[in-house]
Amino acid sequence: MDTEVSTLATAHSHGRGVLNELRPLHRELRHAIPDAYKAFSELHHASFAAGALDIKTKELIALAIGVIERCDGCIASHAEGAARAGATRQEAAEAIGVTFLMGGGPATVYGPRAYAAFCEFTDT
Repeated sequence: MDTEVSTLATAHSHGRGVLNELRPLHRELRHAIPDAYKAFSELHHASFAAGALDIKTKELIALAIGVIERCDGCIASHAEGAARAGATRQEAAEAIGVTFLMGGGPATVYGPRAYAAFCEFTDT
């Protein structure tokens, strides 16, 4: 991780820190509404099933949508997913770059957060 991104990630974790904060909250709500969580999980698996688009591409799309929606949890989750699927920093950066076109100024705020989150999950 380059020094600038490393410093950013240290100051505020946009990846692991967000996921660690959300996990207990999800767990508590999942106990209250297990059927809704089960249905969402099935939708998630169906959406990310192998098809014409590979998982890496789908994760990068989801990461970009997280930026547009300004959803820190979505950004962290799909940054991790994209990294696990083998996306490179350049691929993540370019996917995030498209959000500037589609999301304007707010994407220039959430885009760097998404890039910092992605960099937390990859060494490449």
